[in-house]
Amino acid sequence: MEKKGLFVFRLLLLLLLLAFEETPVRTEARLCESLSHVFKGTCLNDHNCAMICRQEGFDDGHCRGLLRHCYCTRPC
Repeated sequence: MEKKGLFVFRLLLLLLLLAFEETPVRTEARLCESLSHVFKGTCLNDHNCAMICRQEGFDDGHCRGLLRHCYCTRPC
């Protein structure tokens, strides 16, 4: 019975060590922004901006600023 208790203790200790093992930290790439050259007018919808930016070869786009311009983004 004592060996079984020692086995369970070692198993729990091993599980704790595995649970707290350091995992690699993922970092996000920096985003480069560029004002869209194709989008015309006031940018009111991020989805429309993103679609235009994808046509320009970027990954995504969003509306930004006081005058609501369309900015295209991609990883640097």
